[in-house]
Amino acid sequence: MGESGEVTAALDAGRAALAAEQVGGSGHALDATVEFVAQRQQFGRPIGSFQAVKHRLADVLVALEAARSASAYATACVALASPQLPVAASAAAAVCSETYRLATAEYVQLHGGIGFTWEHSAHLYVRRARSSEVLFGTSDQHRTRLAELVGLTTRPAA
Repeated sequence: MGESGEVTAALDAGRAALAAEQVGGSGHALDATVEFVAQRQQFGRPIGSFQAVKHRLADVLVALEAARSASAYATACVALASPQLPVAASAAAAVCSETYRLATAEYVQLHGGIGFTWEHSAHLYVRRARSSEVLFGTSDQHRTRLAELVGLTTRPAA
């Protein structure tokens, strides 16, 4: 493996590690939001009992499960030095980044007025989600890389 291959492998390991962090942050955002909507009362009942809130949280859970799978596979590829690491890392980077963004957006939104204040911990997660989504490339860049890696597109000549 040449130097550029080693650098690429190190970046892919970083992408896998960041994806795992994003899964953890997404999980926290979902857990904190579920706990809040179970306690917050509106119209005499918990807001978590409203269908619209349930649907939003279900969407986050579905995205989180996909992110967990993508992250676990990328982590396994790093541990095994698998030749599939580039594909796994880019897939995890795209999926986990978008999940973290969705989970933190719902964290803020479903906490209502308190979620919009800078003093609430939701903003720490929002800022981390926003900064990490571009750390090793955007989701669009990872999808393009993924398409190239699996042969769906060709890279233009330099």
